[in-house]
Amino acid sequence: MLFDGKLALVVGGTSGIGLAVSTAFAAQGAEVWATGRTPEEVQEAQRALAGGSFHFAELDVTDGAAVEAFAAQFTRLDALVNCAGIIERREEYDLATFEHVVAVNLTGTMRMCVALRAALASSRGAVVNIGSMYSFFGSGHAPAYGASKGAVVQLTKALAREFASEGVRVNAVAPGWIRTRITQPVYTDPERSAAVVARTPLSRWGEGADVAGPILFLCSPAAAFVTGAVLPVDGGYLLTG
Repeated sequence: MLFDGKLALVVGGTSGIGLAVSTAFAAQGAEVWATGRTPEEVQEAQRALAGGSFHFAELDVTDGAAVEAFAAQFTRLDALVNCAGIIERREEYDLATFEHVVAVNLTGTMRMCVALRAALASSRGAVVNIGSMYSFFGSGHAPAYGASKGAVVQLTKALAREFASEGVRVNAVAPGWIRTRITQPVYTDPERSAAVVARTPLSRWGEGADVAGPILFLCSPAAAFVTGAVLPVDGGYLLTG
């Protein structure tokens, strides 16, 4: 029970990778808060994660006042995982859509880290942000998503330097092709899915649990001397770039 007695907050923890992370923390003994963007997301997670030490909340990371009010209830926090993220693909060439995607993926991550800084410092906790393989590659079909995920990597490094004096470590993971609602248009298309598998040295799609394990490592005492790192979790996809 690696996180017995610890408190973890998974922002965007009611679906996709976030749901897998919430489940993994609870399995290791943590008390887990999981947030979702809509009531429907929260209700679905409540059904999926019935029992255990879970708390659920609806939270829009683009709403500064809501984030401040939510964060105020935490006097201590051992782990913060920022999984909230969206992609709008070619609609991101519309500037309003571009700005909204950046507001969720990048500014939302910054907003959560700043709002919970004191609680994390109180526990000498850890932050894990979510990048992407598009933190490294260009993303012509999703310019806001690619730009925001590239910026999350640099934000992670900046916050790692800033928070270090308070004993708070800040790292990121960069998932490859993971089966989630976001990637459903790809993995349900036989031709596109086959292309992903063919390029991935481990020859399969990733699952949420494949990302949850490295995140728990980065939040654990086993990573006590790791900060500012960006860990690809992609089955080797970046090796063929």
